[in-house]
Amino acid sequence: MKLPNGHRAIIPTEKIEKYCLNPIHKVGGHKAYLFEKILGLTSDNADMLQKYLSEIARTEEAVTGKQDEYGQRYVIDFNMTTHKGSAKVRSTWIIRIREDFPRLTSCYIL
Repeated sequence: MKLPNGHRAIIPTEKIEKYCLNPIHKVGGHKAYLFEKILGLTSDNADMLQKYLSEIARTEEAVTGKQDEYGQRYVIDFNMTTHKGSAKVRSTWIIRIREDFPRLTSCYIL
């Protein structure tokens, strides 16, 4: 199945720059390390990752995850290739209660 309303996905630049691609983030730092080492992506390339995520939110198959008090969760795994290399990347999403569009919750290399 496709991510419901993937064409309306919210992918905050801050989530990409300050979490996924931030090597000094206390929780997400290891994610940034792998993005840089394998794909050559740093926070300077946040727009590239954001565009990839926007595209896959519309086109790739999503797996339904758990539903909890916050909303319905989804996972999309995809292959990403850059000038430096290729990797399988996992993106996680939520459609919050009383909303009908997905929001990126995390993104990391598998």
